[in-house]
Amino acid sequence: MDKFETLTGIAAPMPLVNIDTDMIIPKQFLKTIKRSGLGANLFDEMRFDRQGNEIADFVLNKPQYREAEILVAGDNFGCGSSREHAPWAIKDFGIRCVIAPSYADIFYNNCFKNGILPIVLPQEQVDAVMKDAEKGANARVSIDLNAQTVTLSDGEVFSFEVDSFKKHCLMNGLDDIGLTLEKVDSVKAFEAKASAARPWV
Repeated sequence: MDKFETLTGIAAPMPLVNIDTDMIIPKQFLKTIKRSGLGANLFDEMRFDRQGNEIADFVLNKPQYREAEILVAGDNFGCGSSREHAPWAIKDFGIRCVIAPSYADIFYNNCFKNGILPIVLPQEQVDAVMKDAEKGANARVSIDLNAQTVTLSDGEVFSFEVDSFKKHCLMNGLDDIGLTLEKVDSVKAFEAKASAARPWV
């Protein structure tokens, strides 16, 4: 998993509440177990019409937001089913950070396991970030995970809270497998000791 330390990028405003995981990645794209390729279908039913043509006024289809790395959204982002394909699709599209007032718990935790930083800010601060994002590609938002700050294009700074263990994992690029591999020497030592003590097993 890629490390997340700092990020300065374009923020795409999506002022909708209750954006659920079926909106993020519709059910017909859940057949794969690969994490790559799902970005093409992120928000599929909002980005494309039934003929597969782009819907011009959808935010991620607008030229100024095609390279967005930050998504600013409304309350209860990621609600609905617990499909891990949702953060896979977000990350594969190129979005590395989501800013919202609240998230569904499972989606929130899945973000950290997939290299995405979900930032929780009070509604009034989310509104300020949203307004800044509406300026387009010339307005860059900066995220500093170590300092736990969001800096807007005009220099205004907001602080956010994050669990220290989740922060450690993101900053060191550790998913569940990576955490296990950190303990590989201890696992080998335990197995060797267990084999010596019980050679018949």
